[in-house]
Amino acid sequence: MRRRGSGILLHVTSLPSPFGVGDLGPWAYRFVDFLAEARQSFWQVLPLTPTGPGGGASPYNAMSAFAGHPLLISPERLVEDGWLTPEDLASRPDLPEHRVDYPGAYALKRRLLERAFERFGQRRRDPDYRRFVEAHASWLEDYALFVALSERFRGRSWDRWPPPLRDRQTAALDRARRRLGRRVAMEKFWQYLFFRQWQALRAYARERGVQIIGDLPMYVDYHSADVWAYPDLFKLDDQKRPTHVAGVPPDYFSATGQRWGHPVYRWDVLRQRGYDWWVRRMAHNLSLYDFVRVDHFRGFVAYWEVPAHEPTAVHGYWVEAPADDFFRTLSKHFPCLPIIAEDLGVITPDVREVMERWGFPGMRVLLFAFGPDMPTNPYAPHNHVRHCVVYTGTHDNNTVRGWFEREASDEDRHRLFRYLGRTVTADEVAWEMVRLAMMSVADWVIIPMQDVLGLGAEARMNTPATPTGNWEWRLQPHQITPELARRLADLTETYGRA
Repeated sequence: MRRRGSGILLHVTSLPSPFGVGDLGPWAYRFVDFLAEARQSFWQVLPLTPTGPGGGASPYNAMSAFAGHPLLISPERLVEDGWLTPEDLASRPDLPEHRVDYPGAYALKRRLLERAFERFGQRRRDPDYRRFVEAHASWLEDYALFVALSERFRGRSWDRWPPPLRDRQTAALDRARRRLGRRVAMEKFWQYLFFRQWQALRAYARERGVQIIGDLPMYVDYHSADVWAYPDLFKLDDQKRPTHVAGVPPDYFSATGQRWGHPVYRWDVLRQRGYDWWVRRMAHNLSLYDFVRVDHFRGFVAYWEVPAHEPTAVHGYWVEAPADDFFRTLSKHFPCLPIIAEDLGVITPDVREVMERWGFPGMRVLLFAFGPDMPTNPYAPHNHVRHCVVYTGTHDNNTVRGWFEREASDEDRHRLFRYLGRTVTADEVAWEMVRLAMMSVADWVIIPMQDVLGLGAEARMNTPATPTGNWEWRLQPHQITPELARRLADLTETYGRA
């Protein structure tokens, strides 16, 4: 980790835009400008991968560990690059600005992206595009065909495709590529547009002194190009269905644990292959981000494996993973591993030992600090360590104000007041927590944008285990002001993070 610094957590979908969802267009650049004016060093985003059918728009349910989400492509940037015309954008539905309208945004973006592909038809010999396809061939070919087949079979899980396609027989794949050639080519083009726009935004952020922290989920969806293309890396039966799935055991919060349903890795096979898929995945992420937050880091040390037929996680069990051998292999490919380990929840000493051995900083969340064990609680600021990243909350938590108003007990609020040395109101509490984070000895601080704005529960990004209403919060243009940037810059400079 570098010197003391701070940054903002805001997913790309939460940015303002006239197309129903935030994207890589003008407001992404304005947000980078805001970060620079506020003396922030980091912008943390959620996964940028494409969400699959039935995923509830969660960025943690992806059809690929490598692809970018076409929904994030900016139509305005396509006009600048000549793929669309201003007239193409003139006629569009009136989509809401306060929440993401996923169905509306999907329909609009699809129409515009198809129009851009029509114009691309005459320019397929574009050397920049050809270089992109060659550089990303290891995942792009399989992914584009997977998307085309998923649409052809109307979202059916790939284990229910005709066996020759399910089992990736060469002749069947060749026939599918010919029959679905236009859709395959379209998806490759869309991926080209996404990565072109992302790298341009990342270069602009670097020019403004802002580094980007990405998010890498531990597991991948069953209905994904990765599991379809590499079934031997996952615990599947002879029908290519999962025999075991991932989750977490029962705990204080859930008597039945959590059954996530993602297929678990065959670490013995990965080890024999030199973890080649993971090496490619890490290289890909490090080409997109300056740092990577690894979600569910403990799964590299030991993971909770649940027999696929079990309806809950109760009858799962712990299985060791070859953490040190895995990170030793990665370190040979990447001398510097800029990883932040998501180590929230019940973390055992063996996980802490791996993090310390490999120098990975963990996370401290202030919303967890004010329970009855506050004096010894590791999330309380006086117990922080330098080598960690402090958050007021994460995408899975309520906002600070929402927690204060709806979730904190009277005792929790009283402990917070004692810690602050004064009583605070709901209007004040978010910035008081931001101040506590900035004061911390921890090297880095990341604040959700909702807490910078002091918003309540209505601005919560995700409520785990709820199927609807998540991932929809949007930042409003009027909320990004010079006054807010100055206030944040002042706090950042005061505590030596500028």
